[in-house]
Amino acid sequence: MPPRSKSLDARAAKRVAYDLLSRKPWSRRDLTARLRRRGAPLEVAQAVVADLEAQGYVDDRAFARQWAEGRASRRRLGSLRLKSELGQKGVPRPLADAAIRDAFRDAGEDERALEAARRRLPALRRKKAERAPARLRDYLLRRGYPADVVGRVLLRLLKVETED
Repeated sequence: MPPRSKSLDARAAKRVAYDLLSRKPWSRRDLTARLRRRGAPLEVAQAVVADLEAQGYVDDRAFARQWAEGRASRRRLGSLRLKSELGQKGVPRPLADAAIRDAFRDAGEDERALEAARRRLPALRRKKAERAPARLRDYLLRRGYPADVVGRVLLRLLKVETED
């Protein structure tokens, strides 16, 4: 593999950006940072990303929507964690908030937290049954669910079990 040149020109930076975008979507800030790490000067990286944004290849709104929906449904993460992750990716707060609202539109946050809790509880019970409720609470909080959601889920789950 030939050694990398120290500085990417606009054409090379655009090739790198297309290559990166062919693998996964990127937020504006993350793509700019990646181009910088690859050797593009700040002005070149910003210009390339702005051009790609104008062409519709980089879209923070679409990125946030896809990120939030995927992480909320497949990974069962809560709104607080999603907000933190999108903030770390440089997505503006209003876009992140809208994407998170959309991610929980079909299945509410309580419903997703309950699903995550039901999946996790059997494993926690096998280890130390008496510690299961506290460990489940901690698990849900780490996944980014707000404390009030976690409280409602635990009450609902434990109430159902005491009725059985």
